Amino acid sequence: MTDTSPNEPTPDNPGKPGNPADPGNPANADHPGNADHPDHAAGTHHGAHAGAHALPDVIPDGANPEPHSGAHAAPVEPDAVGSSDRANSTGTATTATGATSAHAAGVATAGEAGARGVGVATAGTPMTDTVASADASAPTAAGGRPPAPVVPRSAWNALIVLMVAMFMALLDTTIVNVALPTIRTSLNASEATLSWIISGYALAFGLALIPSGRVGDRIGHKWVFFTGLALFTAASLFCGLAQNDMQLIVARVIQGLAGGIFVPAVTAMIQLLFVPQVRGKAFGIMGAVIGVSTALGPIVGGLIIQAFGNENGWRLVFWVNIPIGVLALIAAAIILPAGKVGEGRVGTDWFGLLLLSAGLIAILVPLIEGQDQGWPAWTYVTLVAGALLIVAFAFWEVRVANAGGSPLVPPHLFTHPQFTGGVVLALVYFAAFTSIFFTISLLWQAGLGHTALESGLVSIPFAIGSIVGAALSDRLSKLLGRTVLIIGTGLVVIGLVWIWLVLLTVVAADLTNWDLLAPLAIAGFGSGLFIAPNAQFIVATVDRSEAGSASGVIGVMQRVGSAIGIAIIGSVLFGTLTITGHTPAAVATGFTNAAANALGVSAALSVAAFLLVFALPKRISIPGEAPAAG
Repeated sequence: MTDTSPNEPTPDNPGKPGNPADPGNPANADHPGNADHPDHAAGTHHGAHAGAHALPDVIPDGANPEPHSGAHAAPVEPDAVGSSDRANSTGTATTATGATSAHAAGVATAGEAGARGVGVATAGTPMTDTVASADASAPTAAGGRPPAPVVPRSAWNALIVLMVAMFMALLDTTIVNVALPTIRTSLNASEATLSWIISGYALAFGLALIPSGRVGDRIGHKWVFFTGLALFTAASLFCGLAQNDMQLIVARVIQGLAGGIFVPAVTAMIQLLFVPQVRGKAFGIMGAVIGVSTALGPIVGGLIIQAFGNENGWRLVFWVNIPIGVLALIAAAIILPAGKVGEGRVGTDWFGLLLLSAGLIAILVPLIEGQDQGWPAWTYVTLVAGALLIVAFAFWEVRVANAGGSPLVPPHLFTHPQFTGGVVLALVYFAAFTSIFFTISLLWQAGLGHTALESGLVSIPFAIGSIVGAALSDRLSKLLGRTVLIIGTGLVVIGLVWIWLVLLTVVAADLTNWDLLAPLAIAGFGSGLFIAPNAQFIVATVDRSEAGSASGVIGVMQRVGSAIGIAIIGSVLFGTLTITGHTPAAVATGFTNAAANALGVSAALSVAAFLLVFALPKRISIPGEAPAAG
């Protein structure tokens, strides 16, 4: 295939719009190349920041960035330049409360739109992929500006359906953390089971993102969304019906897999339903839904468990998805427009996916089960085997790329040292902070004897701080560049170290939610500042034509980081849990000491993330926008 100018749309390269991806993150927003190809997931960020963003450029240190014209906003199609992946917009994860599963289900918020437009599909008609850039002869409004685009009511109706599904996914993920202690007592579940409930979900979600995006390219995103949502709803039913820990783990893995199937279709369909001038508003609505659902999750979960008791309340925490899911499925079948079929890449690297899945599972199993079983020899053998499988996966990806195939993770991305550092940053950061409320929820209920509702209320300062930080992050990133990421991770470090010191110094019997209010609010605000813009900076380290592939890698690494973080923190928490005596004071002291150890590891990982931020470019510019001062 020959090169195609990014400024001259052709039948093979129609100049498709940017991919504003999800709430774990705007990585996909940075690639204005293939709106209808959500192979790749970036983490989502909460909070809504408006404005259309195309792919940023790296500004060399000390350089004076020049504004780019909108004509350069659409890069060369990845296919045209030999890139092995199509750009995508899939969802992932980081939500306002910091609950681990939430990171596996989010979508980028607020207005990450490309400079070029797409046609608006109406219900019952195929979604088309037309260029919406204004013609020279198009009528203009007063002042010489093009008239405001008209978006049909059917597009907004479709957005409501998509947002209902996102609300369910995000509500479910934040609810689960407050239900863990009651699951533990109701099913007599092991400590490893609690880690698997979160890690299994996150890992399955992340591994499904890229393949589901490619399938959507081929058969249409509507029915991928419908299938994933149906599976998610059914898995929620079976989670609540589980009679033992193994049944619950299997149901949760299926639930995570289903989330990884339908969330990419949400951002892809928004991308296709709305022209760039309106797309920011649509993603702003998504940001509000993400913030509200994740903030409500712990409170709703606590209310349900308190109302229906520890024995059955946790089951209703999963079953709350069923009526929402059924209504969303009916509405999706009727309202969502059909999409184009058969234009996506034919190839999906299934063997590479198998190698990656096997390697990650081989690493997670000993990390989660090892401390429960006293670290027998097989745990070390399995860890080594997992590492070897990851190495084999890397060699396989190189082979697929050299043969002209479509690798799951394009190896050429890692020829950019800054991108490699950014990917490690994504993994480490999500490992650090997704485990915070896993630890606090168990401490608050199993250790200190508080109710699930009281445990849920502890997370509110973090949620509020996250929403405020995310709302400010877009403006501050334009003004401060990479400094906003440094400030964000620095505040997370301060918050986590503060919590760690509180747990070390405050007597367990005297520990209250007021002791954690300020550090959680600080950590939440820092998290909001970091999560929203971080993927933009990581994607900016690669060539513009590689942005879609880079976004996918970032999304998967965020989910993997969440899974590994929970596995490590769970192992530390339960491995160091020592209760001397049978009194409530002894239990509280034992859990507080173990939680301090776990939070210490989370704080150490956040320090590593803080240092890794310096691997990213100091400033990026958004094509079509004037650079920030300074």
